[in-house]
Amino acid sequence: MSTFRTTVATLVLPAMAAITLSAAVTFLSTFKSINAGGVTFAGKKVAALVITADDSLRVAGEESLARELSMRGMQGVPTYRIAPKEVLAQAETAKTWFERAQIEGVVSLRPVSVDTKYTPSIWVTSNYDTLWGYYGYGYGTTVVISPGSRRLEATAVVETTIYSVPRNELLWAAVTQSTNVRDLPQFMQELVKRSVEVLREQGLAKAQLQPK
Repeated sequence: MSTFRTTVATLVLPAMAAITLSAAVTFLSTFKSINAGGVTFAGKKVAALVITADDSLRVAGEESLARELSMRGMQGVPTYRIAPKEVLAQAETAKTWFERAQIEGVVSLRPVSVDTKYTPSIWVTSNYDTLWGYYGYGYGTTVVISPGSRRLEATAVVETTIYSVPRNELLWAAVTQSTNVRDLPQFMQELVKRSVEVLREQGLAKAQLQPK
């Protein structure tokens, strides 16, 4: 079975050489940990996490992401189903519930501001290199989306990260960008599909199951 095998030297793709996956979503940079070789989530519980202050976007996004993960050989679990919202907002309290649910991996999506800068070194900082370090950082810097701004014409930048819960370690990460975003929920659905497809290409997820 394929697993993540790469070196830190090939982590980041320059923005000018971005991989355009669709009209909506462009991958600007990617990261794969050199320590991720041998990790597989096939048949295991993987939490789908969308870090945002917008509850409707979070629930819909986690349900969509969990379905995509399950279709590719994992047991996708929406994070909002693991524990109450007030518990999940803090890394210290969320950790116990993730462990109790026997979660092996976490795939997260987090909308970020357009002025965030990404360099090869950012992924190995204390904010990103461990699951619970990133969890607390992510929830502490969520993007607030007001009801009046649900339909946008702007640039959306989203982080996608994959963590091993037992190792408390970052395995894979990416930054995606889309211009002229008019509907954020629809954009997130497209991003979910594209992100999981990239995971399949990297060997973490299986090919999509075809109906009989």
